[in-house]
This record gives sequence, C-alpha cells and structure tokens, in this order.
Amino acid sequence: QVHVEESGGGLVQPGGSLRLSCAVTGTDFVIDAMGWYRQAPGKPRELVALIGSGENTNYADSVKGRFTISRGSAENTVYLQMNSLKYEDTAIYYCNAAVYYQSYWGQGTQVTVSS
Repeated sequence: QVHVEESGGGLVQPGGSLRLSCAVTGTDFVIDAMGWYRQAPGKPRELVALIGSGENTNYADSVKGRFTISRGSAENTVYLQMNSLKYEDTAIYYCNAAVYYQSYWGQGTQVTVSS
C-alpha cells in the first residue's frame, strides 16, 4: 500500500521561509515524478512545482525564483524550499507521486503566511 506523507507546514510571516518534506513508502517501484500542489480556500488545486525522475523541474509562474523543489538522497523523498513567502502562498500543500502509472496523494500540510 503506497503511502504519501507531507510535513513541515506552519505559520510564517511574509518574507519568511519554510521547507516542506514528502516521503513515499510502501512501494518498490521507481517513482517517476513527484510534485507539490496547493489549494487555497475557494480555489481549485494548482500545480506548484514538479520534479521528474531525471531531475527536470517545472514551476508555476507565481513561485519561480522563490521556491525550489528537490529530491532527497533517498529516491522516495522530495522537498519544497519556499523563500520570500507571500500572503497569497497561504494554502494546503499536497504532495503527489506518480508510481507505475498510478497517482498518489498525501493528506496535505497547511502553510499560513500572516503577520
């Protein structure tokens, strides 16, 4: 049973930084791609950042230059370093993993940017 778990959310002031972590367990298959999505109240879920198995990355325009996605030394982990956080970054952040033609989601971690 594949399990995706996020951690690292919290409350931060504008201009601050947070680092989100995501770990995938319960599979021996190669994880093809991992990504971070977010959903703010009243808005649809949107892609924040994506990293493929070849370390290629893709970012939403709204976070380019501020957020960095990376894989951990263990292939089943991914991080999202978030710098220069803005009020509009407030959302629930979800980790997604593509494993052998299936898509798996974590439960999400809340990020709140507030003074």
